[in-house]
Amino acid sequence: MIDPVFSGIARGVVAVLLLAAAVYKLRDRAAFQRSVRDYDLVADVLVRPLAWAIPLAESVAAAAVVFEPTRVAGATLAGVLLAVFTLAIAVNLARGRRDIDCGCFGPAQGQPLSGWLVPRNLVLIVLTAIAALPPASRALNPLDYVTLGAGVVVAVLLFVVSNVVIGLAPQAAALRRNHD
Repeated sequence: MIDPVFSGIARGVVAVLLLAAAVYKLRDRAAFQRSVRDYDLVADVLVRPLAWAIPLAESVAAAAVVFEPTRVAGATLAGVLLAVFTLAIAVNLARGRRDIDCGCFGPAQGQPLSGWLVPRNLVLIVLTAIAALPPASRALNPLDYVTLGAGVVVAVLLFVVSNVVIGLAPQAAALRRNHD
């Protein structure tokens, strides 16, 4: 059992991030389709259906993780999605392919693959595991709701900042090489 505030924060963060990822991918489906193709892990005939299925699955997981009857199913789906994404990133990094867009938050982000994406995703997988834990049964008070909301906002902002830093890391490395 986990405190319901911690459960709520984990569930909220997973839901917000997955829903944001799905929306960004759906906004430019053609570019996301290119991202899926660039990973070079599935036959071309599967690229278009996957480019639809991935944001749909992210949306379903985001909605399901929020509500108690579907919390575990939503957290499990989110964890499986993140594990598959992490494996796809790791395979391409092992192939030496850092120049492709991760497609994590859609093509608008334009983030190349990086070794930092793997631990970032592992942290998110841990959050899905926390979201799947049964919350302790106790009534939430008004301060709990404030804590829960603030926790989600702070965690999402930390994720955004870390994502920006990860995205800038290759540029910083290039600047250091040029400076030396």
